[in-house]
Order: sequence, then structure tokens, then C-alpha cells
Amino acid sequence: MNSKKWAWTSLLIIVIGLLAIAGCTGAEKRAVDGDTVSVNFTGTLSDGSIFETTTGGQPYTFTIGTSQVLPDFDKTVLGMAVGEERTVMIPFDEAYGPYREDFIIPVERESFPEDLAVVGTAVMIPLEDGQVARGTVIGVDETTVILDLNHHLAGEDLTFTISLVQIL
Repeated sequence: MNSKKWAWTSLLIIVIGLLAIAGCTGAEKRAVDGDTVSVNFTGTLSDGSIFETTTGGQPYTFTIGTSQVLPDFDKTVLGMAVGEERTVMIPFDEAYGPYREDFIIPVERESFPEDLAVVGTAVMIPLEDGQVARGTVIGVDETTVILDLNHHLAGEDLTFTISLVQIL
């Protein structure tokens, strides 16, 4: 090998080595299962109305694969690079399920705390198995308080526009 070729080859090897050490090899880090990530997102309903957004506020931080977000939200973030944006539509049956009429329950008003017997009040109901159900008071009369135990997004198809802010 002539000396010019040897010099260029040596220089190229040194530059590649320095880039690798600096983490500038051109290969972007992508989010993988188990990574803790921060994202900005906007969630919208079928009619385009926004039900939640982090834009203009604090990004949402979670660990991929730990059931902290809806499974399809998790899958959408997998493989993203910082600065990348993706949109995913999650049908209601993959989000919070269908709206169920059997989740509307009457409770005797006398057994219900008076200060919570107000339409629109969010309540926590202890269940026999020790778990807690979340509900909303949707009706009150002289003898009964009507609770809706459906998630407030039940029956809704959800669209999320997600931007990866950081891989921690």
C-alpha cells in the first residue's frame, strides 16, 4: 500500500473511532422496551376535540412495557427517535372499552356521604374484593344517588399525536 493511501486509511479509521466514542456514528438511539421516556402528546376524540395534552406543559414520563399507558400508545413509542412524531388511532375496544349501561348503579342516598351527593362529583367506591372503583355522580334525587362507573373515555375512539422528547 502506498504511503498516501495508508495515510488516508489511517485518518479514516481515527475519524470513525472518534465519532464512535462521541456517539456520533449517525445511528440515532431509538426507544426500546424498558426505556424510560418523556413524550409530549395530544389526545383527541373522533370529533377532533382535545381530551388531554401535555403540549405547552410538562412532558409525560413513563417506562415502555410497564403498563403505564395504553398498549397501543406504548407500541407507537417503540422505535421512535428523539424529535420524531407519530400519530396513532386507538379504537375504543383497545382503549377503555365500550360504554356499559350495567356500570350505571343506584345507591341509597342515606348510605352516601351528603357532601358527595352532587352531580359531576368524582368518587371512589370500595369494592368487596378490596379494590376501588372510580365513578362519577350522574344523578341525585330524594332517595337515590346514581353513579356511572364507566371510565370517562369508555366508548370513545382515541387519537394520539406523540412526540418523543427524551430517552432517559
